[in-house]
Amino acid sequence: MTSSRRSASPRRGGDGGEEGGSPEGRRGHIRGRRARYALAFGVSLVILATAGAGWIYLRLNGNINTFDAGGLSDDRPPAGSSKGENVLVIGSDARTDGNSALGGGDKSDIGRSDTAFLLHIYADHQHAVAVSIPRDTLLTIPPCRLPDGSWTKAQPNTMFNAAYSVGETAKGNPACTQNTVEKLSGLRVDHTVVVDFKGFASLTQVVGGVQVCVPQDIYARDLNPNLTSRGQLLFTKGEQTVSGQKALDYVRIRHGIGDGSDIGRIKRQQAFVGSLMKEVKSKGLTPTKLLPLADAATKSLTVDPGLGSADKLISFAMSLQDIDLHNTKFITIPWRYQGEHVAIVQPDADALWAALKADRTLDGKDASGKKGDAAQASAAPSPSPTAPVSGAGVSVAVYNGTAVRGLAARAAGTLAAHDFAVTGTATAQTQDHRTTLIEYGPGREAAAQTVARLFPGARLESVTTPGVSLVLGQAYADAPAAPASAAPTAVPSKVAEGARSADDNPCANLTYG
Repeated sequence: MTSSRRSASPRRGGDGGEEGGSPEGRRGHIRGRRARYALAFGVSLVILATAGAGWIYLRLNGNINTFDAGGLSDDRPPAGSSKGENVLVIGSDARTDGNSALGGGDKSDIGRSDTAFLLHIYADHQHAVAVSIPRDTLLTIPPCRLPDGSWTKAQPNTMFNAAYSVGETAKGNPACTQNTVEKLSGLRVDHTVVVDFKGFASLTQVVGGVQVCVPQDIYARDLNPNLTSRGQLLFTKGEQTVSGQKALDYVRIRHGIGDGSDIGRIKRQQAFVGSLMKEVKSKGLTPTKLLPLADAATKSLTVDPGLGSADKLISFAMSLQDIDLHNTKFITIPWRYQGEHVAIVQPDADALWAALKADRTLDGKDASGKKGDAAQASAAPSPSPTAPVSGAGVSVAVYNGTAVRGLAARAAGTLAAHDFAVTGTATAQTQDHRTTLIEYGPGREAAAQTVARLFPGARLESVTTPGVSLVLGQAYADAPAAPASAAPTAVPSKVAEGARSADDNPCANLTYG
């Protein structure tokens, strides 16, 4: 990991500060008011510099650490794989640089990922969704670079948080975690941000604390189950404001609430981030309010080189100011328990990633920022020119009858987005199908016709076996409009229903495992 110490010149212009007391100054203030409102935060730094505070900009720039982008995979999703922007946020429990005093543990220990979510910022810059990935999720960690420059082999069926520890360095491996998320989602990660314990604690102090909800009295042993007694009381039951160490303790508690699962903790962390965003918004994005926040934030972050200077980081932050709290959603990747670990549920997860690639909100709205007829065309919910397709109550087995990889998962995602129950995906007995085939058993013709509305040109065939089967043909793979047409209008309802908004009450829609 390298430290970025580049100094960049602030952009020219003025901010919303007062003009001089002369009539000329007042007239200039009136003429320039509208333009000043539109200027980015970097402009205000110029004004601060003329007042003798220019050192603040250099201080912010000097706070920022960057990680080596040489560890990013060459086999990445293409740029523009989604219309919006994707930011990977990693909470690190590294013990270096004073973090061990807050998080416990050995400061010489390796860095670990405590939490992670992928933030999708829609192209209209009015909506966003954060998808949490449980640390215990079993998946494939792709090849990642070690400190000596060599690369590991892919590690299938491995816990997600192991990616951050590849190389076993004290400061972790954010590039490997980014590689893993890109492999998992098929989305290109535009930026990666790592937040450590110490910086997180100071950030909550700067905003004056964050509202949280605690379902029961919490003691020291709830945070550290290795203690022999319950220890001191850390939290009393109910809604309260926390900051610093207490805020950190709150987001780290796992064993003392509910079933002690990471899933329950993720729910609390999502509520906490929403409350933190609410506090930041309430302070107002003015230089006076934002400078202390920026100072605390830059001290806590390790970022990719694309955000490796104060002007880049602040400009990016200011680009998010129009996203409404209610339009900022938090969900968890579709999951189920697999023993003591977490498995990803398909095709629900693929339907979620497909919706984000198409810049669809959780309820299926087009958030690509397009206007007029083009937006209406892209918003078409399905190839059908008539009513929207609903597959509620219809079960379908999906088979890939071609040699094109990933075709069954793509079709399954489309079906799941329209509330069909996909019973499974597999390869057909032969891979030479030219036309898509829908086979239906006794009494299932109507169900098969509903499936056919999503797959124009498919041939229906009655069989004696029960149920409905979809066998994909080469025509489906070759159709130029297939990717756009197959883009789901919404994620499966059971996934979307679990979402929370950043403006929700901290006690609302919150489970504890």
